[in-house]
Amino acid sequence: MTKVTLIPGDGIGPEIAEATRRCIDATGAKIEWDVQQAGVDIMAIEGTPLPEATIESVRKNGIGLKAPITTPVGTGFRSVNVHLRQAMDLYACVRPCKSYKGVRSQYQNIDLVLVRENTEDLYAGIEYEKGKAETLELISWLNKHSKRPIGPNAGISIKPISVEGTERIVRYAFEYARKNNRKKVTSVHKANIMKYTDGLWLEVSRNVAKGFSDVEFEDRIVDNMCMQLVQKPELYDVIVLPNLYGDILSDLCAGLVGGLGVAPGANIGNKGAIFEATHGSAPKYKGQNKVNPTALILSGILMLRHLKMVKEADALEKAIADIIAEGKYVTYDMKADRNDPTAVGTSQMADAIIARMKKR
Repeated sequence: MTKVTLIPGDGIGPEIAEATRRCIDATGAKIEWDVQQAGVDIMAIEGTPLPEATIESVRKNGIGLKAPITTPVGTGFRSVNVHLRQAMDLYACVRPCKSYKGVRSQYQNIDLVLVRENTEDLYAGIEYEKGKAETLELISWLNKHSKRPIGPNAGISIKPISVEGTERIVRYAFEYARKNNRKKVTSVHKANIMKYTDGLWLEVSRNVAKGFSDVEFEDRIVDNMCMQLVQKPELYDVIVLPNLYGDILSDLCAGLVGGLGVAPGANIGNKGAIFEATHGSAPKYKGQNKVNPTALILSGILMLRHLKMVKEADALEKAIADIIAEGKYVTYDMKADRNDPTAVGTSQMADAIIARMKKR
């Protein structure tokens, strides 16, 4: 029996978490769920959106499945999600973007995997607020050592990219490609402009690639990469990116396959992993049994594969793909007409997926 931390989150989180748990249990996977809380609901009780007990549960179990969480406004947390990743050093954000028949999209047969560095870059959270004494001190130092002066009314963000951080994420991308029979890794950067950060990223990417002669390697400038993905996504396979570019391009690629409602995610480190849907908590739909559970169920499938429960993962993916393709027992957003009265609720879509598995 494998113990997994389940974080139901808030907003629509508890509904899709329950749907996902039922679907995973129906595969016969030997999982014991350790339910822990995070988000705005628990903050009203404990005074923090991320209790230490939740972090400790993930540390102890080494694996977590997390529904969407609302980051409270006006607290010290930039993001509960980011804090969890940093606390666990989950440096690799893996976001597969795969076409499923029956999902409305301008594209077909998309099968991309984005590997995003999760700990550095502009999302490291090293910022200096406009007008503060320490900001003015930093600006003064920078103006003494730079040819481009910065005015006193500027806010400052620091963009750290290290050899160690880049090496481990690029290596992860190549190892993922090799393990999953992928043919190519593309490293994305803006090294033509940011020569000492993105330039370092590119240099390290090229060095790591030398150790993986069985996997094709190429690099792309980020703006060109965006155009390439829209024009000819079939040319790409595994894409590895610094933090900010990875955030932006993962949403772009989700758009290629139908949106965030079908976009799973995994955050993986050397000592643990958290699997999550990439969409938000949509509090206005809370308690309405209306929203699409697909993204979190697909994230659960990634979790099962991570746990080497391949048979269970394959059974669940086949069932959800069949239900989506059939188009009968799906939520309103997956219907051709969003006002279609035959749309089912969150729980009922899970029921249909479970029933499909039982037929086999």
